[in-house]
Amino acid sequence: REVPIDADRKEVIGNLVASKDNVNAPAGTLFVRGLQVYTSTTAATGANSWLEKKDISFLREYDAAETTTGTPKYYAMSGEAEGSGATSSGRITIVPTPSSAFMYKIHYNARPTGLSSANTTTFLSLNFGNGLLYACLVEAFSYLKGPMDMLQLYEQKYQTEVQKFGGEQIGRRRRDDYTDGEPRIPVQSPTP
Repeated sequence: REVPIDADRKEVIGNLVASKDNVNAPAGTLFVRGLQVYTSTTAATGANSWLEKKDISFLREYDAAETTTGTPKYYAMSGEAEGSGATSSGRITIVPTPSSAFMYKIHYNARPTGLSSANTTTFLSLNFGNGLLYACLVEAFSYLKGPMDMLQLYEQKYQTEVQKFGGEQIGRRRRDDYTDGEPRIPVQSPTP
């Protein structure tokens, strides 16, 4: 989890329930990145607002009697968060309590799918092979009796792979050349 991976970013669309101040986080939620609430009750398009994330204590102070209804403004994570199912991934509490069955879109990061007989590859195994190799070598080397310079070499190679992978995932995949400009890397060239 050293590098946030785009493959773990997910969205789910649903309807809030009028007069109910919470919704279950999607199954496998690691953390919620954002919550949009639409003014429509039938489509997740058009006018919407992003709810502001707060602590649950703020929500309880904001609406102490838990009777205020309207268009939600704030949300907080609450409840258990073991992440295995829709009822155990935690709850998202919202205030004011929805006055209507507004459409919502939850943006979240999901737990990566593990390897199994039915799932023989992961995003990391397909896109971060060398990094996985060096991570395994570093872990395995701690049990072997060998020169420490080899351990340092494997650690350096692992860090290099993490930097390259992070540059792709955080840098190139989350920006565009039109908005952010072409990245400029200084090239050392001798003067003629």
